[in-house]
Amino acid sequence: MTDAIAGVRSAATGSVAANRTTLGQSDFLALMTAQLKNQDPTKPVDNSEYVTQLAQLSTVTGISETNVDLTGIAKKLDTLIAAGAAKATTA
Repeated sequence: MTDAIAGVRSAATGSVAANRTTLGQSDFLALMTAQLKNQDPTKPVDNSEYVTQLAQLSTVTGISETNVDLTGIAKKLDTLIAAGAAKATTA
């Protein structure tokens, strides 16, 4: 699977990132651009497919950002709980 991803990335961007096994947002956009550049002009891809792909990318990006935010909130809560527990044991 890694070789397939590396091959696609090479074809789309001209370079391969070392030791990566997943595609990211920049890879998706590079693949989409390559797909647009190389499509058969007599059989263009349906625009709704591109809109669907962009919507999926937007959803995944939003979920990723939410996860980062929630991780930060959880760390702050852990710190507050630990501080509260320390106060309770010294009082």
